[in-house]
Amino acid sequence: MTQRPLIALAAGALALATTLAAVPAYAGKTLDAVKQRGAVKCGVTNGVAGFSAPDTQGNWSGLDVDSCRAIAAAVLGDAKKVEFVPLNSQQRFAALQAGEVDILARNTTWNLTRDASLGLNFTTINYYDGQGFLVPKKIKVTSAKQLKGATICTQSGTTNEKNVADWSKAQGIPVKTVVFESFEASFKAFFAGRCQAFTTDTSALAGLRNKEAPNPDDYVILPELISKEPLAPAVKRGDDEWFAIAKWVPNALIEAEEVGITQANIDELKGSSKDPAQQRLLGTGDDLGKLLGLDKEWSYRAIKAVGNYGEIFERNVGPKSVLKLPRGANNLWNKGGLLYALPVR
Repeated sequence: MTQRPLIALAAGALALATTLAAVPAYAGKTLDAVKQRGAVKCGVTNGVAGFSAPDTQGNWSGLDVDSCRAIAAAVLGDAKKVEFVPLNSQQRFAALQAGEVDILARNTTWNLTRDASLGLNFTTINYYDGQGFLVPKKIKVTSAKQLKGATICTQSGTTNEKNVADWSKAQGIPVKTVVFESFEASFKAFFAGRCQAFTTDTSALAGLRNKEAPNPDDYVILPELISKEPLAPAVKRGDDEWFAIAKWVPNALIEAEEVGITQANIDELKGSSKDPAQQRLLGTGDDLGKLLGLDKEWSYRAIKAVGNYGEIFERNVGPKSVLKLPRGANNLWNKGGLLYALPVR
C-alpha cells in the first residue's frame, strides 16, 4: 500500500472522530421522565446530619442534598425541583433498581461488589470517608486495639458490619457486634448503654456525637480508621445519558472550586471572565451542554444554586458546621487532598 491512501485513511478517521465528538447526546429516558415530572427524585437517608437530614419543618439539607439540588438546577433550571425520598440501608438499592428514584445520594460506599452486582453505576466520589469507632470516655479506651471483647452497635445492611468482622479477624481482636435494622435504633441503643462502642463512617460519628449524644463531651471518636469508604451517588444502569449528567454535574462543582468560581462571584465572572476554563463552566465559552442533552448554562445554574464543592463542604460538614470536620482528604488535589475533577472541556 502506498503512503497516500494511508494518509487519506488517517484524515478520514480524524474527520469521523471530529464529527462524532460534535454529535449532541440523545435526551435519554430518565431525563425525559424528569422533565415530564418536573422534578428529580432523589433517594436520601432517613436523617444523617451534614449529608441528608430534614429539619422540623421538613426542609432537607446536607452535602448529598446539595448534590441533588445541583442536578435539578442543571436539568430543570430550579434547584428546588427535587423530591427527596427517605430510604434506609436495606431499601436504597431496591428503590434505585425499581426506578423509584432517579439518583441515590445517601452516603453510600462505592465498592466492587456493589458496582458489579447491583445493576447501578456510581457517578463521582463526593466524600472520602473511613469507618471508625465512637466510645464513651468513661470506659477509658483510647485506641481501637483496646476493644477486645467489646460489644459494638451498628446498622445491618451496610458495609459497617462486614468491615468490623474483617477488622476483628485481621487484628485478632474478638468483638461482639449487635446489629439493628435502622440507623436511629442502632445509635439510640449505643447511647442507652447497650454497647460499649458504636461504629460507622467517621463523618456520621461526628454528627451523632454533636447532635444526638446526651452530652457530646462524654464521647470520643477513636483515632483509627478500619476501612476506606469512598462515598458516591449512584444511578440505575441502562441510561448512559442520565449517567453522564449525574457524573458531570458534581465534576463541574469541583472544577468550579479549582478555577475560583463561587456563588458570590459567578455573575460578575459571567460578564467579564476571559479564562476558557471559567467560561466553559459559566456558559459563555464552548457549548458542552449539548453533549449532555442540556443547554449551554447547565453548569452555571448548578454552581449558582449550591456553590462550588468547597462551599458545599464548609456549609454542611466543615469546621463551622454542626459536624466540625476538617477538610482533610476531601481537599482539592492541589491542596493536599484527593479531590480531582475530570476536566470539563
